[in-house]
Amino acid sequence: MAKKKTLHERMKANPKDWRIADVETVCAEWDLTINPLTGGGSHYRIRAKGVAFVLTIPARRPIKAIYIKLLTNFIDDHCVNMAGEKG
Repeated sequence: MAKKKTLHERMKANPKDWRIADVETVCAEWDLTINPLTGGGSHYRIRAKGVAFVLTIPARRPIKAIYIKLLTNFIDDHCVNMAGEKG
């Protein structure tokens, strides 16, 4: 039986047409903190524990592919490489 792809893997394979709810789900899977900007802004901030860099993603639908690529790279750099592949 083929292994089911995770949301992170699906985002890497096809970075188009994702919504902020999908971003929130993948952040929860990787234990990332995601918060909307204060003051009712239309962007979200994503942080990893122990990492000074903050990734900012707009919440408009659909989220542009470049932001999904940045998110998957952020996960690869700060989550997968730090703790090993989650599974």
